[in-house]
Amino acid sequence: MTFDPYRPAFDRDGFVIVPQMLGPGEFAELCANLDRYIREVVPALPDRAAFYVDKSRPETLKQMQYMGGDPYFRDYAKHPTWVALAEALLGEEAQGQEPEWFNKPPGTQSPTPPHQDNYYFNLKPPSVLTIWMALDPVDEENGCLRYVAGSHRRGIRPHDRSNILGFSQGVTDYGPDDEAREVKICLQPGDVAVHHGETIHRADPNRSATRNRRAFAMVFKGVSCRRDEEAFARYQAAVKAQHEMMGLKT
Repeated sequence: MTFDPYRPAFDRDGFVIVPQMLGPGEFAELCANLDRYIREVVPALPDRAAFYVDKSRPETLKQMQYMGGDPYFRDYAKHPTWVALAEALLGEEAQGQEPEWFNKPPGTQSPTPPHQDNYYFNLKPPSVLTIWMALDPVDEENGCLRYVAGSHRRGIRPHDRSNILGFSQGVTDYGPDDEAREVKICLQPGDVAVHHGETIHRADPNRSATRNRRAFAMVFKGVSCRRDEEAFARYQAAVKAQHEMMGLKT
């Protein structure tokens, strides 16, 4: 599969949708390993690596980070299809970071605040993107992604503490102009949404009483990227302070 035809839309809008990026067998293998990881690895992880809506209820697992300690997911960052898509859109060699998993369990009340990933990453130039693969049907009811088209070309906006676990900072001046340019992203399992590191995106709460909204994602950064270490240190300190306020153990 060639991904070059997706590049113009990605450059223009800051996001693109690629239906059924993996073959059925590869998608099934990924899902089986995610189930294994949740069953066998997650119970022993520290708070910073597995977030819950309510830790006393395992079914409310909402986010997993630092998955590279598992051999399968350590190697998955080099999966040729994911790498090929990232490099086609960035226009340069790219390296995958540790995979992440996201969920909005049924009835989750907290939204995902509008944010730009590169506010967290602090990369210059911002040659970075996230590939976000739906594991469940994703629609308005269970909290689909919403992208602000073209926002990646307007620079980083002001962010401040969101008090939402897993998304520590949110855009503070998000307003009607942003809302008017939002594009809602509805997906089927196996579809991917790819967004630039400076594309503003958010998601509503999961209003379904029975349906999860699970996704598997990887960040890819181009070889031209360099991290602003001072800015990144400030961000890390803010995250640590917020986690401590929430009573999380690191």
